[in-house]
Amino acid sequence: MKILWLCNMALPVAARQLGMEASNKEGWLSGLADMVWKNQEESGIVLSVAFPLPSGFLEGGDVRRETIAVQGGSFCCYGFREDVGHAEKYDPALEPVLKKIVNIEEPDLVHCFGTEYPHTLAMCRVFTRKDRILVGLQGICTLYARAYYADLPEEVIRWVTLRDWLKRDTLRKQQEKFVRRGETEREILSLAGNVTGRTDWDREFARECNPRACYYHMNETLRREFYGPVWQEGGCVPHSIFVSQGDYPLKGLHYMLLALPGILEKYPDARVYVAGGSLVEYGTLKQKLKLSAYGRYLRKLLAREDLWDRVVFLGRLDAEQMRDRFLESSLFVCPSALENSPNSLGEAMLLGMPCVSADVGGIPSIFTGEEDGILYQGFREPGGDRLMEIAGNLAEAVIRMWSSPERMRTACENARRHAGHTHHGERNYRRLVEIYAQILGEGECGHADGQEEQP
Repeated sequence: MKILWLCNMALPVAARQLGMEASNKEGWLSGLADMVWKNQEESGIVLSVAFPLPSGFLEGGDVRRETIAVQGGSFCCYGFREDVGHAEKYDPALEPVLKKIVNIEEPDLVHCFGTEYPHTLAMCRVFTRKDRILVGLQGICTLYARAYYADLPEEVIRWVTLRDWLKRDTLRKQQEKFVRRGETEREILSLAGNVTGRTDWDREFARECNPRACYYHMNETLRREFYGPVWQEGGCVPHSIFVSQGDYPLKGLHYMLLALPGILEKYPDARVYVAGGSLVEYGTLKQKLKLSAYGRYLRKLLAREDLWDRVVFLGRLDAEQMRDRFLESSLFVCPSALENSPNSLGEAMLLGMPCVSADVGGIPSIFTGEEDGILYQGFREPGGDRLMEIAGNLAEAVIRMWSSPERMRTACENARRHAGHTHHGERNYRRLVEIYAQILGEGECGHADGQEEQP
């Protein structure tokens, strides 16, 4: 069977051969591709991959076709032009370009990863066999838009820094982009005949958007660096908290900062380590000009609570650096206002480390509270005044985890076992092949919702 993948970035193996910098994002997709190539002879899958390319790598045309060598063979990749920096804008010019790729490749099935991208909508419009389009839910922009401000005070939402004004990127503009991407997402789901997801939350959303589409449960395989190593209580920095990102309000870093004073009362040596670029740097003129409204609010919290020496921004980390930081930390916290199934939480569980997470979105489908760790009540509805309540819930959850070493060790064992099942590479690959066969062979949903029992 000929399968065309439509992705939002070049797979690292393709990027390297095209002379581009390989991205560490979406590492699970590379793992899945490796499994497809490894088992190609057995499965009969002939895989090709299409993705946006920067203009400088298109060699003057609208489509660049290359044969990429991989272990055991090769695959065709297709690069096309897209303004990836403005995913909220739909460009009709994508349609003839993707139609050209389809005409060259003649796939039996098109698998689109992500429902919020313009290229996915263009593909759903031009590929005539809607029953042979499979789209994979990742985040859900429609619902993220409602939670975007994450209980920020109204006055903060109205703030506009020089950077925000020059880039036309205020907090309100950022939220509006999610709204527009959500509109794209809903049209995509209305057109596609098949959807993959992995949580009760995304299944409900998919059915709301298109009751006729077949929904297939499929878990994700994580980055290979997180399979094997095991977190050790004696090998970490005591009372160190790791947060995998905090670049915008939805990720909830402000909840963590507001929770920290309460944690420090019980554990005065506690520190928070945050991966990703720092939004609070203010030492140089360039840094001052780059300060966003959200960064300004984080600075205000750090100053008000005297937390400057308690919070460390680590910068951007590759997969190995992320893994090492997980292993060095005594607790992973996911404070997001809304998530579907965050890979960072899955990675922490796979390493068997203590985890605390907000009970939001699809997280309860992959992380069982009081068994795998602690779930606390987080964001619920926009417009409420629950900021300090949620911060208090988070502080209480962290203290509970650290206060009971025996419960913590049991949770670590449970989390690692659970994640090992959810993110089992071979099992997830077999499920993918099964989904492809059902779509191409039966033409109906069949056992679409079928999934393996959780342990």
